[in-house]
Amino acid sequence: MTAPDALFDLAINRAATTLVGLGYFGLGQRPGLQHAAAALSEWHARTRFARRVPLEQVRRCLELRPDGREWYWEGGPEGGWRAGRAAFP
Repeated sequence: MTAPDALFDLAINRAATTLVGLGYFGLGQRPGLQHAAAALSEWHARTRFARRVPLEQVRRCLELRPDGREWYWEGGPEGGWRAGRAAFP
């Protein structure tokens, strides 16, 4: 089952917001997602809607995220990062 694009976008954006809150993005230097793997796995397991998006896809999208705090994912699995804030947090 494939998640609808809006749900996919929400999962990626919420995962990114969680990692920003933990200091993995937006600090000028990114320590790398390998250091965030445990936090990301725990977030994915606890977030009911996010489980509809495979964790590997979440990781793939987060690895593409530009530095800085003001980025959001849009366009489903084939989408990309856009500058600014998502319309739906």
